[in-house]
Amino acid sequence: MTPRGCRVDRGCDGCSTPPLVPVPVPGLDVKRRTALSWLGATLSSAAAAAGTSESHPRSYTVEDRLRLHAPAVERRLKRKFASAGLPYPPAALTYVVFKDVARMEVYARATAAGAWRRVVAYPILRMSGTLGPKLREGDGQVPEGVYRAEFLNANSRFHLSIRLDYPNAFDRAQARAEGRTHLGSDIMIHGSNVSIGCMAMGDQAAEDLFILAALTGKERVSIVVAPTDFRRPAARVPKGGPPWAAALYRHIKAALNPLPGAD
Repeated sequence: MTPRGCRVDRGCDGCSTPPLVPVPVPGLDVKRRTALSWLGATLSSAAAAAGTSESHPRSYTVEDRLRLHAPAVERRLKRKFASAGLPYPPAALTYVVFKDVARMEVYARATAAGAWRRVVAYPILRMSGTLGPKLREGDGQVPEGVYRAEFLNANSRFHLSIRLDYPNAFDRAQARAEGRTHLGSDIMIHGSNVSIGCMAMGDQAAEDLFILAALTGKERVSIVVAPTDFRRPAARVPKGGPPWAAALYRHIKAALNPLPGAD
C-alpha cells in the first residue's frame, strides 16, 4: 500500500518508485528481451518493498535529517532569531505565503502567549496557478487558507518537504455545500525549483524551514497562504473567486493581523 503523502497523482511530492520499463532494442532476441523484462520487474518490486525512491537510495528519518542539516541551519538562522529577540528554536512558528509576490515570511514567538516577531523571508522559486483558492484535484492551484504542518517528509523527491493539512475543515465544508469532490491533497512546501500546486523553495530554504519545524514541533507550526498581504491598507481582494471567498479572506486577515508587517 502506498503511504499517504506519496501519491504522485494527488500532489507534487509523490515518492513512489516508478516501474522500470524495458525499451525495445532492434535486433535483441525475444529471450533476452524477456530476461530484461523480468529483471526490470524484479528490481522495481525490490525497490518498492524497501520503500526507496530514485532520489533517496536509503530511507531517512527526521532525526537523520536533523543530524545532517541542523548545524548548518543553526549557523544561518540563530543570529537572525537573536536579532529579533527570540530564542532558537522558538516556542511557535508561522510561515506566511504571499502568492502575489511569491514570498514566504517566517514569524516566531518566544512563548505560547508571546508577541510574534518577523525573522526572515524567502523567495518562492516556483508556484503554479493564479490568485484564488484551490477547488479540485488537478487544477494546479496552491490552496489559500490557514493550515497546519501535518507531516515532515524526510524522503521527499524534492529534497525535504512539509505537508499542509489541506483540505482543512473550511475547505471541506465549502466543497460539501457546492457538491465538489476530489479536492486534491499532498500540498507541500519543498525544495528544488519545480512545482505543480506546491511551493518550491530551493533546497537550502527547504532545509531551514524543515529543520525549524522539526525543532519547534510540527504541532506548533501554522502555515498561512494568502493571495496578498491583507495587512496593507491598499490590499485588494482578488476578483472572480467563489461566493465564499470573502469569508475565507476575512479568516486569513484575522490570522495575519497579530503578525508585525515588514519594515
